[in-house]
Amino acid sequence: MINIGVIGYGYWGTNLVRSFAEAPGAVLHVVVDPDPEKLQLAKRRYPGVKTAARLDDILGDPDLDAVAIATPVSTHFDLALAALRAGKHVWLEKPMTETSAQARQLTEEAKKRGLTLLVDHTFIYTGAIRKMRDIVASGDLGDIYYYDSTRVNLGLFQHDVNVISDLAVHDFSILDYIMGKHPAAVSASGVTHFPGMPENLAYISLFYESGAIAHANVNWLAPVKVRQILLGGSKKMIVYDDMATSEKVKVYDCGVKFAKDPQEIYQLRVGYRTGDMWAPKLATSEALRVAADHFVDCIKSSTTPVTDGLLGLRVVEIIEAATASMLRRGETIQLERQGRNV
Repeated sequence: MINIGVIGYGYWGTNLVRSFAEAPGAVLHVVVDPDPEKLQLAKRRYPGVKTAARLDDILGDPDLDAVAIATPVSTHFDLALAALRAGKHVWLEKPMTETSAQARQLTEEAKKRGLTLLVDHTFIYTGAIRKMRDIVASGDLGDIYYYDSTRVNLGLFQHDVNVISDLAVHDFSILDYIMGKHPAAVSASGVTHFPGMPENLAYISLFYESGAIAHANVNWLAPVKVRQILLGGSKKMIVYDDMATSEKVKVYDCGVKFAKDPQEIYQLRVGYRTGDMWAPKLATSEALRVAADHFVDCIKSSTTPVTDGLLGLRVVEIIEAATASMLRRGETIQLERQGRNV
């Protein structure tokens, strides 16, 4: 059994505690939070669990195998580095760190010590995104032309990260997983409507060497919650609506064909193809539970997580570039794409 400690018993930390308490092969060993009231709440819900106010109080525990860190992004690096140096496997919430330099150091530290480092990009563990990746990998969509995402809602406003780090981070990880490629360049524009607060609205474009383009619209000031992705290919197209109660993923057999004959080109001949729509069957297991089970399995088998430190690093690189572009009013930033190897 893998003994796991959860660091941070806030909104997401409570979900992690529940997931690891229920995961086969794992034991919820300790909950860490500086707030005594939160620790009392954890004790009432999980009577057998240990509690502590600081990570340093538990790092010397020889029975503790791994820690899951669900704290503000600004604390991720120091906490994760301390845990890795203490010989603990690490689960780290997204985004992985504030800077790519920090993300690279954590990845190198985990590799050097032979420890598992998983970054919780939860969407990658959903049945919908995994099915979309399978469809793309099968070639059914043909060449990928575009990815268009709308991820908007009213709040929750963050004080320590902007809307790119909070919402667009999901699209960056999904794109990395589905496309298997790092974008060549990024351009972003955004604004804050409240002085002293991070940007609450942004539009991001990612450019790929293949000619594909990805666009993400993220917003904390929308009157409705929308979570929708359009993925267009040369053969077929996908619509993913995460808010739908059923048929979240729909595949459309439609597209366009441009004439190659010189005479037809002169006449601007364009052919449109419309065929059937089908909704593939999706795995319905809770994504966070799937990720928790995967973390435990990776520790036991010494295998690399799907959302490992390198994926987390690549996502942070895009966040950095998009934020830099936004601060420069949409200037295109070239990406070095160095996050594939450490």
